[in-house]
Amino acid sequence: MLNVPCSPCSPPQVVAPEGLCTDIRWYALSTRSRHEKLVRDRLTGIGVEPFLPLTRKLSQWSDRKVWTEIPLFSGYCFARFSLMNSLPVLQTPGIVRIVGSVMPEPIPDEELAAIRKLAESERSFERHGYLAEGALVEVVRGPLAGIRGQLIRKANHDCLVIRVHLIQQAATVHIDVNEVIPLQ
Repeated sequence: MLNVPCSPCSPPQVVAPEGLCTDIRWYALSTRSRHEKLVRDRLTGIGVEPFLPLTRKLSQWSDRKVWTEIPLFSGYCFARFSLMNSLPVLQTPGIVRIVGSVMPEPIPDEELAAIRKLAESERSFERHGYLAEGALVEVVRGPLAGIRGQLIRKANHDCLVIRVHLIQQAATVHIDVNEVIPLQ
């Protein structure tokens, strides 16, 4: 940040460096392995709004089977902040970097809203490999109405793939083909 005095009596103004976004947006944060939940809690502690979508997985322990909550996208956590205030975020233990090709890139609101709606729904979902082909559809009925994604067939079930392009990760949820319409 640069402090530029306007006049001897006025307080300094903050000027953003060239090309740096000052809006509060959602960003994907790359985390250390198995540090996603810890990063979420630490971001909350410094006043940054985190979002960590979790899914349930049946794990076999030595004496029993246990349902555990694991991050939907391992190695990533989402956070809402301004790039002007990114230093405390980057200094948070467990965070490796803000994801982007050259510089940090915000996650489109539509993609994050779809993942958030999926995480809050009662439907079971799981992580899915990132695909580029297939029919793009929008859910028009049911608890996931309004979500856009790709319709695929997986193990004799119709599934909706919801993608987060920036981190090249995706999630699938079982869906009835009658609940979706194709997008042009």
